[in-house]
Amino acid sequence: MSTHLDPAVKSSKTPGSKEVGADRKEKTQGRLAAILITPTMVVLAIVIAYPVVNAIIMSLQQDEGLDPVTGTFVAGGFAGFANYIHWIFQQCTGPGGTTVSCPPGTLGAQFWSATGVTFFFTVITVFFETILGFWMALIMARAFRGRSVLRAAVLVPWAIPTAVTAKLWFFIFAFDGIANTLFHTSILWTGSEGPARAAIIIADIWKTTPFMALLILAGLQMIPGDIYEAAKVDGASTWQRFRMITLPLVKPALMVAILFRVLDALRMYDLPAIMTGGANGTTTLSILVVNQIRIGFNSAAALSTITFLIIFIVAFIFVRFLGANAVESASGEAKGKQK
Repeated sequence: MSTHLDPAVKSSKTPGSKEVGADRKEKTQGRLAAILITPTMVVLAIVIAYPVVNAIIMSLQQDEGLDPVTGTFVAGGFAGFANYIHWIFQQCTGPGGTTVSCPPGTLGAQFWSATGVTFFFTVITVFFETILGFWMALIMARAFRGRSVLRAAVLVPWAIPTAVTAKLWFFIFAFDGIANTLFHTSILWTGSEGPARAAIIIADIWKTTPFMALLILAGLQMIPGDIYEAAKVDGASTWQRFRMITLPLVKPALMVAILFRVLDALRMYDLPAIMTGGANGTTTLSILVVNQIRIGFNSAAALSTITFLIIFIVAFIFVRFLGANAVESASGEAKGKQK
């Protein structure tokens, strides 16, 4: 009797054994990855999760101060969502402990205006920084003499600390500063809403456009040059190459750059705080938080939590509807090639 197995049986068993071996290898790698990642996750939990949880707990407590009803000092206590209602609905405590709308000029009455100013600065600055950064990245991606020197020079504004940048532009936009002298104007840049906002926008664009250019440049350098050569051979114009090759292939890097810049702009504090002190319609949410800290920590914690939620929602929208789709399409193409 022959002891040899049928070739069909051999072929049917071999793939199964390979699959089992692959599963075991994946499980081993998964356990190893979990062991290596655990210390990092513990550190992140201590550095990030603890402050967030502590801020939420503080936001549910009442600030210490004088009781408007009795006129005596109170040590605070559990306040529930009173601090959140104070900011979102701009409700303050009036005479006799009644709830009234916060008077104009008080911090409680500035929440929605500060939110609008924050998003105004974010949209305007990110829009211009993306366009200028893309243009600068296209220039730096070309091969020419002195390209390394140009790339280093472009990064100088980004390397300067934000506080130094704010003070620099504060002197530039002074009444007798360089801006008025150069353009022969007599504009009081920090004296009214329009010029004050324009000064902050210009300073922010000068400061952070190199950051956008650097990230976009990294995406441009990942595009193979052979694609452009093939497009030229096929007769594609410069605009067609830009629209059909550059934009689609650089989109992942572009979305990451915009996401990072949007999250940073939503936390804007240094420029308006130093250049205008938050006056003339330049108070952002971060400035409002700092101003509230001087009055009460718990109410400021509630405002910080609201600001955190706003930034989280914006980040979720970007990742879910702008970033994730690109990742899924790329993974889909990879799976298609494997098949």
